[in-house]
Amino acid sequence: MLEVKNLVFHPIDNGVEKSIIEDISFTLEDGEMLVITGPNGGGKSTMAKLLMGIEKPDGGQIFLDGEDITGFSIADRANAGIGFGFQQPPRFKGMTVERMLSLAAGEELSDKVCCDLLSNVGLCAREYIKREIDNTLSGGEMKRIEIASVLAKKHKLFVFDEPEAGIDLWSFSMLVKQFEQLHQNKKESIILISHQERIIQMADRIMVIKDGKIDKLGIREQVFPGLMCHETGCRCQNPACS
Repeated sequence: MLEVKNLVFHPIDNGVEKSIIEDISFTLEDGEMLVITGPNGGGKSTMAKLLMGIEKPDGGQIFLDGEDITGFSIADRANAGIGFGFQQPPRFKGMTVERMLSLAAGEELSDKVCCDLLSNVGLCAREYIKREIDNTLSGGEMKRIEIASVLAKKHKLFVFDEPEAGIDLWSFSMLVKQFEQLHQNKKESIILISHQERIIQMADRIMVIKDGKIDKLGIREQVFPGLMCHETGCRCQNPACS
């Protein structure tokens, strides 16, 4: 189980303190899928980076299965069981896709396993397995390769920051199927940061972050109708829309 207590992040920018994350608390049960959504610039991606240790909080604590991981490095958190997918994946010139998948898995993977991982995210595996992870790959290709690398290893918790970004419609459908299958197994907890309605509809619970705070948090049936009405400017009398 993931437990976040009173998390605060106030970075200094040009000598001025900014409030990016302000007193956020929530829990995520084993096997649960939480989708985090909300306005751009509200703190969603920062929240994900705090969970992975890319950014360090100025206050609060993060627990994974009862262990305080607040002071853990990125590597320590990965070893503890957190897998992370960047919104904009890094590139590694000189490293092949096959090598990256093996490094991510923590063991040497066969060509078949690598091909299966790539095929599951909508890539023609034989065309990519020996390619380098450099600027010859498009943003969408990079995104799918990184998602495949995160899924190459079992984790306690998966965190994906806008996994749909830069991906075509056909590949997006395959990606959704991957997340659905992962969620059906109920072996890992999943946090997805997304604006996509189809991904939001998959959630057990939805968190809306606005201005660095939790604006709404609840089960899909409670939050989703009001969220969609807000996006479309609905003036219905549904209590969820208030």
